[in-house]
Amino acid sequence: MSSSIVPTKRKRMLDAFAACDPVLLSERYHALGDLPAAAPVRGPEIGMIMLRGRAGGGGAPFNLGEASVTRASVKLASGEVGHSLILGRNARKAQIVAHLDALAQRSEWAPRIEQDVVQPALAQRDAERKRQAEETEATRVDFFTMVRGED
Repeated sequence: MSSSIVPTKRKRMLDAFAACDPVLLSERYHALGDLPAAAPVRGPEIGMIMLRGRAGGGGAPFNLGEASVTRASVKLASGEVGHSLILGRNARKAQIVAHLDALAQRSEWAPRIEQDVVQPALAQRDAERKRQAEETEATRVDFFTMVRGED
């Protein structure tokens, strides 16, 4: 039985997959066990996108540079179509994300994917952010407490 996934939950899920380490994602994906087969619809295809920026967040847009991306789409026998678009050149990760996206649209798979894949991916992301913040804080200099050498 298919269910429509709430767009904000789907975005959260896809964001977690995209940011997840490919090794962890692959481990969690394979730990799900025997998954329904998914037929490729598109890709995986590797390409480039142009990154654009704005000075000050509101200025005139300018081309910042290019980045590699990989996209894939798959379809389950029950009709759900899953998509992925990830930064980098990892075709296997794109296939896994597309397959998980399609499975998460099914009511019997959505809770399991949330618990077994999404939550560990978000926990890993949060731990990495915390580690980076701690490293940054350890090297921070507070210029207001420094003593001038004019005494």
